[in-house]
Amino acid sequence: MDISLSEEKYIRIYAKRWDTEVFFKVCKSYLNLSRGCNSFSYDAMSAHTAVVFTRYMMLSLESRKANDQRSMGEILLYLTDEMLDITWIQAFQMLLEMFRTIFADNTELTEEKIDELINAFMSTLLIVLKSRLQAA
Repeated sequence: MDISLSEEKYIRIYAKRWDTEVFFKVCKSYLNLSRGCNSFSYDAMSAHTAVVFTRYMMLSLESRKANDQRSMGEILLYLTDEMLDITWIQAFQMLLEMFRTIFADNTELTEEKIDELINAFMSTLLIVLKSRLQAA
């Protein structure tokens, strides 16, 4: 937990989490996410989940149309602002730091060896990205 964040930032983060909690609650309680599929087949469960999520999106869209006077363009601009909370590079740095922590906590590797692995990964990633960009 980052205690250096402002109260407004904590509230904003919690509000985003709360929307996710409401989404899953509605899907489970009202759209039969947990009870609607009796199959153990991965494909059947995936299809059921996709159908439930699609129903949620359709209901949300109808609710938005009935209660929100903003145009689709205004909503897309709002969503763009929300996405600016974390940049791609910040997400990638967080992912690398998570891997570093996992390596340190779950292996006998030294810090130097972990650095070596991450540097090798980054070098390989750059080569792959360069080749993909040149192919495009």
